[in-house]
Amino acid sequence: GDGTTTNRSTPVQVQGLTNVTAIAAGNFQSLVVRSDGSVWAWGGNNYGQLGDGTTTNRSTPVQVQGLTNVTAIDAGDNHSLAVRSDGSVWAWGYNNYGQLGDGTLTQRSTPMQVQGLTNVTAIAAGSGYSLVVRSDGSVWAWGRNNYGQLGNGTTTNRYTPTQVQGLTNVTAIAARDNHSLAVRSDGSVRAWGNNFFGQLGDGTTTNRSTPVQVQGLTSVTAIAVGSAYSLAVRSDGSVRAWGYNYFGQLGDGTTTNRSTPVQIQGLTGVTAIAVNYSHSLAMRSDGSIRAWGHNNYGQLGNGTTTNRSTPTQVQGM
Repeated sequence: GDGTTTNRSTPVQVQGLTNVTAIAAGNFQSLVVRSDGSVWAWGGNNYGQLGDGTTTNRSTPVQVQGLTNVTAIDAGDNHSLAVRSDGSVWAWGYNNYGQLGDGTLTQRSTPMQVQGLTNVTAIAAGSGYSLVVRSDGSVWAWGRNNYGQLGNGTTTNRYTPTQVQGLTNVTAIAARDNHSLAVRSDGSVRAWGNNFFGQLGDGTTTNRSTPVQVQGLTSVTAIAVGSAYSLAVRSDGSVRAWGYNYFGQLGDGTTTNRSTPVQIQGLTGVTAIAVNYSHSLAMRSDGSIRAWGHNNYGQLGNGTTTNRSTPTQVQGM
């Protein structure tokens, strides 16, 4: 979003944005919500995932058309989601698996309302599928389902929302590649979908089409999902990780895959986490940012392109 296509290994300011309250990063696109409830986007736009009515890539932010009073956003591979203050959900971009939830397989370059959803409080965009939490604590999903990532007991794609089986009292959700996570009000975590690398955290590598409990996790306050791995923040400020670890993205000092959670080394006082495919970020209570994992494009922000298997500080943050 700096007006160039030059990779950066330390942070640069996104042009022309003020009063930002929320952010999301997808495979090729970035989104923000401003304090006036408008949404702005930049990056790849070949499927209309920037929501500006075109398929033109943008290197600085453009406004997503027709969206007001937005409270939450998320970005998947090539599709984007937003929740408005009235609890409705809106989607745009790639729709080859029905991930826009409008009952079609038609790409959309401006937001369309997801059918049959009200009172939504949280959203998550995966690889070709979407999830939401409603105010009653139920979870609903639609789109791609080849690994059971919709959590409805099947592997059939859905073009409109279907309820995830056996989940109640959910407070947070996360999705990225082909697996999904949910935090319940008791602080436990449930997972479902692809499990080839142990990313469901149940001690196996068996795919699950309905939620299973992640082993040994209590008092969880936040979750994040990458490409075949998962992260969770506990109420004591520590972070746990599990799944694929080829690039050191689990942060435990190794490149060994884990099918149950392990603690990330040297991280305390963590208040928020974020993941995108093979690298991870954490914000500490002092406002500093730590990053680890894959770094071929400088995405760890430490001035290098060297992978890290333990957290390193992002420069200037």
